[in-house]
Amino acid sequence: MANGDEVSNEQILFRDYISGFPKETDMILSTTGTIRLKVPEGSNSVLLKNLYLSCDPYMRGRMTQSDSYVAAFTPGKPITGYAVSEVLDSGNPNFEKGDYVWGFAGWEQYSLIENPHPMSLMKISYTDVPLSYYTGILGMTGMTAYVGFNVLASPKKGESVYVSAASGAVGQMVGQFAKIMGCYVVGSAGSKEKVDLLKNKFGFDDAFNYKEEPDWTATLKRYFPKGIDIYFENVGGKMLEAVLPNMAVRGRIPVCGMISQYNLQQHDGIHNLTQLLKKRVRMEGFNVSDHYHLYPEFMELMKQYFMDEKLVYVEDMVEGIESAPVALIGLFTGQNVGKQVVKVSHE
Repeated sequence: MANGDEVSNEQILFRDYISGFPKETDMILSTTGTIRLKVPEGSNSVLLKNLYLSCDPYMRGRMTQSDSYVAAFTPGKPITGYAVSEVLDSGNPNFEKGDYVWGFAGWEQYSLIENPHPMSLMKISYTDVPLSYYTGILGMTGMTAYVGFNVLASPKKGESVYVSAASGAVGQMVGQFAKIMGCYVVGSAGSKEKVDLLKNKFGFDDAFNYKEEPDWTATLKRYFPKGIDIYFENVGGKMLEAVLPNMAVRGRIPVCGMISQYNLQQHDGIHNLTQLLKKRVRMEGFNVSDHYHLYPEFMELMKQYFMDEKLVYVEDMVEGIESAPVALIGLFTGQNVGKQVVKVSHE
């Protein structure tokens, strides 16, 4: 087939804005789209063949017309998110045919990226690991764990760290970063399988199934009798409320996400906020995109960790672009174990 020929381009389209929990029917598999496998003459565009798609909790906020920190999806247009792709053609001097890249792309087989911003499409040079790792541990979610824990939380050896949603893409990395720093680490998750994973694979000192604990405040007191120095916040709501009285003096809470709240029409109110004042706790939200200038130093650290075999990584991989809607929805009911990834092709 000639390089400039049109080919079919399966896509996952966003149906319309929603409230409450997303459903599979909020996303439509379209098999009627086509695309020309060549960038327009004289353009600065890059043509990508998408290999892996990343499913991430922040995408729920893009399904409503809200004040999310990332622009809302456009009804009738392809869903967009982080992806790992191969460059098929390029009019951009920063990319050549055959390059592998990670960054923003459509939920489709092929994407034409016009005038890519340097921080929205990054060339992959380290290929000693599976390319799919750039949807997670070596991409946005890995950077999120690194920035939230290593940079904002300023950990010290011997400190006590609690990670909620600890078996997820970010949580599993935060726990391992904390262990490398010499911290005491406890994580929570929603099943026995995930708790076992935290303790026996990711090296957490301990872990508990929050669904089996009737009083989270008492549970955290049991695991942290001297208080929590760092709470890596992924859940929000009642879990945050239980954490606050268990924080140590001058504790830190990097706020990565609040997944328990994303599908609620009325968010939970939080008691115990006076604990921030009494214990001089610093609680700070962050957006990883503000910190992508740190990506080179992050990559050097990660390459060393891989060479020293200090990290374990778990992916939950599904095949076929048609599987993407179910995979995304599963994030909000805890169906995934590890980083949720979609392999675009069945090949």
